[in-house]
Order: sequence, then C-alpha cells, then structure tokens
Amino acid sequence: MSKSQPYQPLFLRLSHALNAFLILGALVTGFLVYDSYDRRFGGLGLTQENRHLIDIHGTFGFFLLFVYIIFAIYSLIAGRKRLIQKNTWQSLTEINKPVWWYSLLRISNTVALIAAALSVISGKFQQENWLPNGEFNHLWYFVHLIAWVIILCSILLHVLMVFKVGGFPLVVSMFNTNYKPQDHPKLWLNNIRDWGQRFLNK
Repeated sequence: MSKSQPYQPLFLRLSHALNAFLILGALVTGFLVYDSYDRRFGGLGLTQENRHLIDIHGTFGFFLLFVYIIFAIYSLIAGRKRLIQKNTWQSLTEINKPVWWYSLLRISNTVALIAAALSVISGKFQQENWLPNGEFNHLWYFVHLIAWVIILCSILLHVLMVFKVGGFPLVVSMFNTNYKPQDHPKLWLNNIRDWGQRFLNK
C-alpha cells in the first residue's frame, strides 16, 4: 500500500461497497419503474409497463434494508467523524478552504444516509399494485420519489467531494484489498463492542 494512500478500515470498505451496490441498483431500477408507469415529471421511455421491474426494485430494497442498518450503525458510531460535526455549518463560511470542502463532504455523507433511510422506510409503506393500477398520488410514493432525487444528488456531491478532498488515492483506498492485523474479520465483534462502549460513554 502506498504511503500516500489513506487507509480505510476493512469493514468500512466492505459495507460501503455493498451499500453502494444496492443503492445504485435501487436507483436504476427505481427510475425504470417510474419511467415505465409514471413519467409525469419527465422520462426517457426506455421500458414498457413491467411488473418484473417492480419485483427487482423491491428485491434491491429488501436487501438494502438490512445492509443499510448495519452501515448506518457503523457510520454513527465508528464513522461519525465523516458525518456533520458541531462546527460544520460554521466551516461553510470559509469558502474554498480545505475545511469548506471537508464540510461539504460530511454534509453529502449525512444527507445520503438520511435519504437512504427515508427511501427504505417509504418503500416499505408502498403497495406493489399502486403503479400498475395508475395510483400515482399516494403520499408514500411521493416521499419515495423525493428520497430518490435526494440520494442521487447527494451521491453526485459525495463523489465530487471525495475527488476534491482526497483525489484519486482516496478513491483507490476504498478498493484496496489489504488490511491491517487489527482489522481482521475475526476481531469485528470485539471492535463493535468497543465502539458501542465508547459511544455510550460519551
């Protein structure tokens, strides 16, 4: 591993990758579902009405629920420094300085985390027959659409800020397969207990 390349915890890399895969899958299939049935806010007309798309989208959402819960707990405890801090909003006044870019990255991380939760929750309150029946005005469907847009925007901002703050080495570090001895999967359970104790003692 290059000395100039930052080190990312193995659990973070794996949970981040799995979470990203499921979210991107849900985003793409969610758009295809919308594009098949709704299109009131615009669309591409890529697909025709297809119940299988709804099933595929729901499958991504089902697995995302469990992975997201684990990732969210990890982010709130072990990765809380990557989220909004007490001085984040004050730091936004220092435009174009390094702290400003770091603050934008933390904001994008936090917003994505919240929007993903909103998307998963709103998805669970929807019914599969709404769109096939032409029922587009349900509250939870609107919430789901809004969450989709917020997630998309926050991901784009997240990627831009990652390149701005850490550049290519930071991006590569998320795909590095090496890990330190203290990061071994066998130690994850003890690490989780330590994180929880430190979090409760604060």
